[in-house]
This record gives sequence, C-alpha cells and structure tokens, in this order.
Amino acid sequence: MAAGVLIFAAVAASCLAARESLVSGERSFTIDYKNNCFLKDGEPFRYISGSIHYSRVPRFYWKDRLSKMYMTGLNAVQVYIPWNFHEGTQGVYNFTGDRDVEHFLDLANQTGLLVILRPGPYICAEWEMGGLPAWLLQKPNIILRSADADYIEAVSNWMAVLLTKVKPWLYVNGGNIITVQVENEYGSYFACDYNYMRHLRALSRFFLGEHTVLFTTDGNTDKEMTCGTLEGLYATVDFGTTNNVTEAFERQRRYEPHGPLVNSEFYTGWLDHWGDQHAVVDQRKVSLVLAEMLVMGANVNMYMFEGGTNFGYWNGADHDTRFRSVVTSYDYDAPLSEAGDPTEKLFAIRDVIKLFRDVPAGPMPPATPKFAYGFVNLRKVGNISSLLDVLSPLSPVESEQPLTFEEMKQVYQGLLERDMVLVLNITGQQGDTVDILVENMGRVNFGSRMNDHKGIVSSLFLGKDVLTNWKIFPLNIDGAISGGWPHSDSHSYNNLQKDPSAGPTFYSGTLQPNGVARDTFLMPSKWTKGQVWINGKNLGRYWPARGPQQTLYVPGPLLSANSPNNITVLELESAPPHLMVLLMDRPQLSAPDGKS
Repeated sequence: MAAGVLIFAAVAASCLAARESLVSGERSFTIDYKNNCFLKDGEPFRYISGSIHYSRVPRFYWKDRLSKMYMTGLNAVQVYIPWNFHEGTQGVYNFTGDRDVEHFLDLANQTGLLVILRPGPYICAEWEMGGLPAWLLQKPNIILRSADADYIEAVSNWMAVLLTKVKPWLYVNGGNIITVQVENEYGSYFACDYNYMRHLRALSRFFLGEHTVLFTTDGNTDKEMTCGTLEGLYATVDFGTTNNVTEAFERQRRYEPHGPLVNSEFYTGWLDHWGDQHAVVDQRKVSLVLAEMLVMGANVNMYMFEGGTNFGYWNGADHDTRFRSVVTSYDYDAPLSEAGDPTEKLFAIRDVIKLFRDVPAGPMPPATPKFAYGFVNLRKVGNISSLLDVLSPLSPVESEQPLTFEEMKQVYQGLLERDMVLVLNITGQQGDTVDILVENMGRVNFGSRMNDHKGIVSSLFLGKDVLTNWKIFPLNIDGAISGGWPHSDSHSYNNLQKDPSAGPTFYSGTLQPNGVARDTFLMPSKWTKGQVWINGKNLGRYWPARGPQQTLYVPGPLLSANSPNNITVLELESAPPHLMVLLMDRPQLSAPDGKS
C-alpha cells in the first residue's frame, strides 16, 4: 500500500510542476494526459467536490447549502439533472421554482463553486425510475437505456432542450460547468449497448462542443468498467471506504492509462431502505480514505455531501437479489444532514482538506433553527371511495381487465406521473369486491384482501378465480390538496369525524400560527403507512412500523408564522385512536430500538 501511495504521489507532483502557456484572456478546461491532471486556464487543477441534488433541497435553502459546502473547502459541486423532474408530461418542460436548474448553477457560481454536471438521461440516484419519465413506458416494447428507436428519439428531444439550456454555463463560455457526465454507471446495466453510448457522445458533442470534457462513471469492477466506458469519454471510477484505494485507481488506469485519477462517487454514507437499519459510515474512515486519495493527487467527489429529501413520490428503489424501496429521507449520513446542518463528519473532512488546499476563512454558517410545535389533532375527512367527486372528477374507465398506469394515461392525457388510480372490481365471482389503490408504475399502495403488493402486471385472482369487470378512477390527490382541499371545502371540513377507520382514509388538522416558521420534523407515531401534506406540499411517505425512518422533514419555508398551517394525511391502512401527529425539533431516522 505504501509503495502505491508513493508512486501516485510522484505522479501528483509531476502534475503540479507542469505548466502550459496561456492564450491571453481565454478560459479553458482540459485534460493533460502527459502529466496526468486537469488543466484550468492552462494551470494544473484538482477538484475536491461534493454531491448535492437541487431536486431534494427546497430552493429557499440552495444558497445556504452551497455556502456551507464552500466553507468546508470544496471548490466544486456535482449535480444530477432528473429528466422526469422537468418533463413529467411528454413535451411539456418545467424549469421554474424548485426546478430552476439555471438559478442553482448561478448560485453555485456566485458562491465560488465549479460544477460537475450529470445530465443522464439515466441518473440512478435512488430517484424514481432513475430519472427516466414513466411516459416512456407507453411504448410497450421500448428498451430503456439502449439504441431502441423510440427511446433514442425521446432522449434526443430531451437532450436538445437540456443541453442547449446549460451550454452557456460551461466554464469555457463564462459559466462554472467544468465536466459533463455521459449516462451514469452504464456498466452495471444489462444492455451494454455501445451504439447507445455512441449516440449520447454524439449528442453531447453536438450541443456542448468538441472541447467539453465528457466523462463516464462506473463501479469498481472490470465488468462495469468494460461496458460503461467508451473512447472519447474520460473513464472515472467510484468506490467507498471499504475499498483498497490503490487497487481501485489501478483499475481506472487499465481503462484510462493517462490523465487525472478521479473517484466520481466517494461514499461518505449510504442510503436507507424500508425495513433495514439506518445506514451509518464512520467519519474516521471517511477522513482517512479521503486523505489517502488526496495524497495520491486524485480528484474526489464526495457522494453525498448533502442528501436532502425524497419529497412526494420521488423515492426510488433498488433491485439486486430483491426489490427494496428507498425511504423518504435521503439523509445518507452525509456531512450535511437532511436539514442541511453541519455534522462532526463535515468538520473532520474540512480538517483533511486543510492539509491540501486553503480553506476559506471565517465561521461555518450555522444550522438552521428548529422548533418543536408539539401535537396537532386531526380528524377524519373520509375514505377515498367516498371522496371520488373531489379526487376523481373525470369519469371512470370500465375495463374487462385492469389497465396499466400507462394505458390509463393514453385514455386521460392529463393524468400526471404523481397521480394515483383507484381500481374497483364490479362483479367479482361469488359476489366478491376488491379495491386497489395503485401508483404509477403499477405499484400497489393498498389492496383489500391482497397478499402480493409487488404491482399489477397481469390478471388478478381471488383464490382461483380471475377477477373481471373493473372500474378505474384516476385520482388527482396532489392537485386537490395543493388547491386547498379539504380545508377549503367548508362542508367537508365542518363535518369531520373523530373516529378512525380502516383502509385508505384522509385525515386533516391545523397547526395554529405562533409567530415562528422554522424547520421541524413530523412524527406520525402509531400511524401505519401513508403520505403527509403541509400547506399543499407533499412531504413524502411514512411507514414507522417498517422503519427505519420515523420522522418526516418539514422545511420552515413551507410554514406560515401568521396563518393556519393545513396538515393532511392519507393513511392507507389504519390510523391510531388518538389521531394526532407530533412536530419535533429533531429528526429520528432509526427505530427507537435501533431495529426495523
């Protein structure tokens, strides 16, 4: 190990000694293959970066998080762009509010941070469908992440919009984007389609220019590096604290013999799945491995530096040997917490960075203030089937067999990816009735008398009988709640009931103003499984019995200090008799006994 470190240290020294003559006034960012480093304006350059996802952090807090990253000593941030976050409906693009990626890039630039851009089209990131929009699946035979004609057409249309928008932000054009990733860890995908990667390379070159540094990122195995790399795209690797650093960079060298050493995803923590324990990575290991890489002269991006939150339905899933869905919190045990607070891990990382580059003078921005608002009483609004006049103003579709979400979208062009559908069996054999609440991608949120919740992909059986004759209701739940329902419906709100009921049921209440609007954490203690909205914002999913996550992060800017704050809960299974939620001043990301 020591010999390997010395060899790489010598390489780093040669890079730092290299100089290239400058063209007066010209900005440039290139790769020096001779001296194994990046060149920024002709000078040797090494980035120490951290990942932050604007889609997981409220716009109000972007500046705060970027400032904390800068004050840690980072000189760059790494950013994913989720396609489905911007084109939820085919051909309709949204780059406003929390989706204003150019504003995020501008804030990073103002803060003094360069950007490593990861535009996909696939991003993984434990994000819904890896960032790919679900409307792609309306083509039943489409092969995602391949040279399939339907997929390539959709990707090309999206990239034409996105890359045109970000081109002015390239460093050579006066912006702060220094490198752009093509695809994402493609070597771990089954297709291994080089024609697809060639098409993405051609798109990137066409829209971003011949001199933009394009790169790939892949896991630390030969199989992944073989299928994920392509000539003309600089090959980088990713690995965490449990890997041998020298061996990992030697693997990068086999696929990229010359140029800078790059770990594009150095894992500072890890994600949580429902039913698992809360993941924690020792800060001492993070510091030691980070120092080892920096001694070698490597460029390092820490994934994540702030994880943030999977608001709404944006939490994704993994499938290796089994399907595992990701929890709402993307805290990641990162240097900045889910709420953006500096942790001991952050200060340990800053101490390491100080050994290799100057860290900005001045204090670290403090944690955002928190507040414990206490208990809020809720009352029952009604179960879903009794509220269809509000939640499903469109007529239901009648079908012999259940339709997929994508088939429903072909009937109702206005059906959004965030919407759900309620599937009711009309004339089940033997007089039986079955009702199922289905999210996009066919995921079953609730099903009376069901023992398999994996998803609807074919006929449904009750015992040995095939269920036929269905009514399918599209539900615009988020649209109704963001419009003020149920609190704005005086008839419904004045006739709320105190007693809970089983099955998908809405409950609502009000957090009265007290002159303070601060971050808080909602604990649905003894509630079973569902969603929570505050003032129309979908905070995400709760499932405390499954765990590990017990609280939902509530950003202070969502709350009003002077007006009533509306809380709405959709409980899918059974609510507790007390019908209360608790707003605390600290998170609880693991079950009380440490187990799920």
